[in-house]
Amino acid sequence: CLFQECSKKQKNDDTQNTSVNALTSNAEFEEKNEFHTLANAKILLSDCLACDNCMTSEEGVRVFQQNQKELFRILNLNKKCDTSKHKVLAVSICPQSLPYFAAKFSLSVNDAARRLCGFLKSLGVHYVFDTTIAADFSILESQREFVQRYQQRNQEEHALPMFASACPGWIRYAERVLTNLVTSHICTAKSPQQIMGSLVKGYFARQQNLSPDKIFHVIVAPCYDKKLEALREDFYTALYNSQEVDCVLTSGEIVQIMEQKNVSMKDVTEVAVDSLFGEIKEGDVVRHDGKTSDGYLEHIFKHAAKELFGMDVKEITYKALKNKDFQEVTLEKDGETLLRFAAAYGFRNIQNMVLKLKKGKFSYHFVEVLACPGGCLNGKGQAQTEDGKPDKALLNQMEEVYAAIPVRLPEANMHVQKMYQDWLEGMDSKKVQETLHTKYSAVNQTASSLDIKW
Repeated sequence: CLFQECSKKQKNDDTQNTSVNALTSNAEFEEKNEFHTLANAKILLSDCLACDNCMTSEEGVRVFQQNQKELFRILNLNKKCDTSKHKVLAVSICPQSLPYFAAKFSLSVNDAARRLCGFLKSLGVHYVFDTTIAADFSILESQREFVQRYQQRNQEEHALPMFASACPGWIRYAERVLTNLVTSHICTAKSPQQIMGSLVKGYFARQQNLSPDKIFHVIVAPCYDKKLEALREDFYTALYNSQEVDCVLTSGEIVQIMEQKNVSMKDVTEVAVDSLFGEIKEGDVVRHDGKTSDGYLEHIFKHAAKELFGMDVKEITYKALKNKDFQEVTLEKDGETLLRFAAAYGFRNIQNMVLKLKKGKFSYHFVEVLACPGGCLNGKGQAQTEDGKPDKALLNQMEEVYAAIPVRLPEANMHVQKMYQDWLEGMDSKKVQETLHTKYSAVNQTASSLDIKW
């Protein structure tokens, strides 16, 4: 948890139940529909990084509202005769969620993607997308920003180190607790989820001649902190009164829907995953470098080695330090260390990293920071046992599935290159900054975190 007086430590379930029950009582007045028998998702504080000491009461209510019922509300709305209120329902699936479905139902990852698509469309979803293309954009922008920061390191005080910005749990912690000590070092590239929101309600909406507020966009993700990320003010289009992501459901919540409807993944008809580009369908699932996540460290390291030092790095060798979730990678030439990167997963490692930064003993140029030990595959929205502990056997299967997925470099995606020119008006345009980047800044902190023992 983040704070010494955190309600997670006190195991205060009253706060949780009050929020959930208030929503449930309001829902009693809603018209019954074919989904009314499904259980409401209850997000416990222990499931999520953000406790009620770093989450406003309004955010708390809105997070609790991001459950299956919100999806069903739109599905039911679309069955009514007033077509002016209908929504185009689009679901985007994170690549770290697919191995969960594949391992859980003993399917190949490609079968899992197509059957999941078939299931969602059987509910009434119109489009199902893969967020890998959003991660392409996020990695490419992060690569370019690191090179720029490195080149400006002697002129700009906060240029280095650069911290990855893809994990919403880490970002929330940095903004609410760590203040400007850290936030000025965070990469400004949006996370894949945020960029996918821009793609669906920006690019795709324009392609379909739709107003963004006519699209209801759902993300399927491995962790609960994605729900908080969807509420960010910089993830909102005032012109259309529309969030770029309207609802986040975890992988486990999708399985709950299947169980409630008594549907098995193996019995679902396979349907090809949609593309953002008209009638084109997605092919086989691909991923980025990285063992359990999108591999920002590996992509940025190889890109920086080439761009800054003219060195082609084919394989990266990780050196484990205090534990397997804190590892470093170095680029060396003639006995000199040119680049020193690290991967820090889990909050004990994050805290140690921040303490070193505070003491001025920080030797890393870039750190891939993730809140979950083991990375995104180990998100609390999937691969958990009934008592809330990691399902290690299932997680091992997921890691094997993920490792077997073919790797595609972001630079190799021709759709991305074309969108830079046709939609974003060039790689160095103002529109790129507006669409693919954001600003992370400190929020008033309510307690000091650096004394907490994790």
